[in-house]
Amino acid sequence: MFCRPTSLLCAAPRSRGARMPLAATLCAVLLAGMAVAQQARPAPRPAESPEPLLPAPPTSPQVQADGSAAFRLEMPHADKVALDLEGDAQPIPMSRGADGAWTVTVPGLAPEYYSYTYDVDGTQITDPRNVAVKTSFFSVQSVFLVPGHPSRPWERAETPHGVIHRHFYQSKIVGIESEYYVYTPPGFDPKAEKKYPVLYLLHGYSDEPSAWTAMGKANVILDNLIAQGKARPMIVVMPWGYGDMRMITSGWAAWRDPRLVGQNFARFSDALFQEVMPRVQQEYPLSGRREDHAIAGLSMGGAETLLVGLNHTDDFAYVGAFSAGGLGDHNFAALFPAITPQSAAAIGGRLRLLWISCGTEDGLFQPNQKLIAWLKEQGIRPKAIQTPGRHVWMVWRDNLSNFLPLLFQSR
Repeated sequence: MFCRPTSLLCAAPRSRGARMPLAATLCAVLLAGMAVAQQARPAPRPAESPEPLLPAPPTSPQVQADGSAAFRLEMPHADKVALDLEGDAQPIPMSRGADGAWTVTVPGLAPEYYSYTYDVDGTQITDPRNVAVKTSFFSVQSVFLVPGHPSRPWERAETPHGVIHRHFYQSKIVGIESEYYVYTPPGFDPKAEKKYPVLYLLHGYSDEPSAWTAMGKANVILDNLIAQGKARPMIVVMPWGYGDMRMITSGWAAWRDPRLVGQNFARFSDALFQEVMPRVQQEYPLSGRREDHAIAGLSMGGAETLLVGLNHTDDFAYVGAFSAGGLGDHNFAALFPAITPQSAAAIGGRLRLLWISCGTEDGLFQPNQKLIAWLKEQGIRPKAIQTPGRHVWMVWRDNLSNFLPLLFQSR
């Protein structure tokens, strides 16, 4: 109020005569005091500079153009650390540096997606510097890509992409809320009259239906092959692979119970034919021709593929088993009662393709070879594929990349 020239003291009427000098004096004194106060007030401090930001910690692993990958784990109090890398038979020892970080560089890795964990004093952990992970019922593993030059079929490219759909339903056969994934190709129009061929793609033991897209990159492989004209546009159905959830709750010991294993396979087949296939046929424009139906899978899903496909050749013309596991190495006649020397010619005529593949370093290689030999004795000659590799995704991605172009081709 007092700093305004129009205040009462400073603006007293001139008609009051002798009082004017006193009012003016008081106003001048007040204004002078305020000026002194303003000068005495400390100047505002400039905004303080923020603390210097530390650089983000390096991601792990560091992949170089030559395919080498450098791993680093900060675990200064550990006594022993090793790298468990997918595809390697033995853990790779890591060395501790003066800063307490454990490191190792793996040279010359082929262009692939790899999963890995660290073994820290006997405990498996994921990489805290890597947010990409692969999950299963029994473990979580870190994942990284060694890119190819040129890129491999499972690497994303600038091509049109299909869509992955996720469906849930209550399975009365398995007794759970089950699910299945469906891939529709680029340009898919559910309202169009076009009918699509269908591939039922089955996952392995300990995994669930997302495994074929999350780690197998089936959708990426199809996008690339379709864009290159190497595979026909198709719909891919990836169902829940368990008929009996005791297969999971019992852990790996479940495979020592032949009755449970057999029931798991039988109920899976029932769920596929009675629950999944009717739903998918209503939800998507699938071709009704047997020649447009295929089934394939890996490991446990490979065994389910053979059991379903070879026992139902009226429903499937293409059958692909990748590293099939769970069938054993004998008693094939009981597993495939429809296959006999007398029926082999008719069955072979209905099958457009029977593909059986396995990595040569896989523990399931010999059982698969025995199955192939038995089929040949009956008069059926599968396309038998042997590739280097263990029981790993690198083998199965390659299998799928080579299997898909053979599907739904006219003879």
